[in-house]
Amino acid sequence: MSLPEPDLAQRLAAADRALGAGSLVQARNILEEAARFDPPSLPLWQRLATVRKMAGAPVLAVDAIDRALALAPLDFVNLLMRAHLLDSMGHPEAGEAYGRALAQPRPDPLPPMFQATIARGQALWAQHQQSLNGRLGEAVEASGADLTPAERRRVERFASNIARMTRAYHSEPTHFSWPGLREREFHDREAFPWLADLEGLTPAIRAEMDAVANAPEAVLVPYVKYNASEPLAQWRDLNHNRDWTAIHLIERGETLAPNAARCPVTMEFLSRMEQPHIAGCASNAMFSLLAPKTHIPPHVGVANFRLLCHLPLVVPNRCWFRVGAETRDFAGGQAWVFDDTIEHEAKNETDQLRVILIFDIWHPDLSPAERQAIQAAVSAAAMPVGAL
Repeated sequence: MSLPEPDLAQRLAAADRALGAGSLVQARNILEEAARFDPPSLPLWQRLATVRKMAGAPVLAVDAIDRALALAPLDFVNLLMRAHLLDSMGHPEAGEAYGRALAQPRPDPLPPMFQATIARGQALWAQHQQSLNGRLGEAVEASGADLTPAERRRVERFASNIARMTRAYHSEPTHFSWPGLREREFHDREAFPWLADLEGLTPAIRAEMDAVANAPEAVLVPYVKYNASEPLAQWRDLNHNRDWTAIHLIERGETLAPNAARCPVTMEFLSRMEQPHIAGCASNAMFSLLAPKTHIPPHVGVANFRLLCHLPLVVPNRCWFRVGAETRDFAGGQAWVFDDTIEHEAKNETDQLRVILIFDIWHPDLSPAERQAIQAAVSAAAMPVGAL
């Protein structure tokens, strides 16, 4: 037999009056009686969970809040209460339960009474993540898997994804997306043996950067140069902003002769790279200058058929760079290759200028025939103005 809605409303009101009068037993009796009818009522199960907790019956309180969650599985308040109940019992699943709660949107404004519980939840969730990540790593080590350094890095990321310390990021190019390419934030160094040669040239390349930057005819242009009418919100603050500037050596496949002439070592190295050559698009190579206290906001690049290489030349501490879930500090002379179509950002937190060499290369998954097809298609499509 079901409980009519008016009857249920009356019982809830009576339970509230009893609780207000300080009669916990009476309030609980009223709610327990209503619960026998198993009504699909969120307020009933929430109130019953509360009075059961107040009465010192946390296990039964969890059962009631589970009934509420069956009706609203993503409710932040109910998920937080469930985690708090498990925590009060010292239950091993409390940390995971807090994580589920914290992943949900919160009421706005958030009642002050929740602040302490949320702070406790954040601490216990972080502790749970660290513990789980450690257990997973120990399990892999115990398996005896003979992993290469690159494979080990992927195992570590797999574990951190499971522990929800990180998540999967994907390639999201703004214009040109070639299907089937591997998505990696920072690509494995082992795949690019020429990185060691590049790093060995750091002093010479930095000297050439100084020469071209201080030349009378030096031209520093904003790194981002979109038409104001283009709908590219990710660049609103830095568009045509000289806080992020570039000295181009190669721009959209055109060598800037005055700059290139002052950088023979850099240009000779670039001549050995497998860079895309596409009319109006690529290749590209430049010295990128980021002003002090400047933040490059999260953004994605235009094409996944190319990767970018960074060689840090002037990097005061601390200048950091994030691609997807991995954040690295720039270090002078330590290069890396990354996929700029995966969300990335950078910041110069110092009072000094940061300078790096940036150039593009073909994605290594592409065959010669695929490269040829890309060159033809992108040339026909026309590269968007301002995009690099």
